[in-house]
Amino acid sequence: MEVTSIQNGIIIDHVPAGTALKVLEYLKINPAKTKLALIMNTDSHLYGTKDIIKIEDEDGKKGPSVDLDVLGLVARTATVGIVRGGRIVEKKTPTLPEHVVNILTCRNPRCVTTTERGIEQMFHLTHSERQEYRCDYCDEEAKL
Repeated sequence: MEVTSIQNGIIIDHVPAGTALKVLEYLKINPAKTKLALIMNTDSHLYGTKDIIKIEDEDGKKGPSVDLDVLGLVARTATVGIVRGGRIVEKKTPTLPEHVVNILTCRNPRCVTTTERGIEQMFHLTHSERQEYRCDYCDEEAKL
């Protein structure tokens, strides 16, 4: 299989195999309205298999944006390559964020965020190795 290179945009590489659609969902990227290539379960020297997401920037000016905090949360091993003129000009590596807002939702039915409208869903990192986040309001563990 051959996928051509992009001239301007971003390449999200080293996405854990089979999770590219989940990554697009969390990043709020609509595949129906975005020019992208989705490569799933391709060979990887580091991980065995991986997914790759290529997002073309049609006007070549502002460039698509990716929230590195969200990416660090859902695809910790991913890398982001910024492409200009067909070449990668910058590489970014997401990190696990210490605090996330309105990305996760609390599953505790008694939490103030589920009973009251308009309250932000805020979680803090409690254990980085297990990727454990807890609600700032009720201390319920988040499920990814």
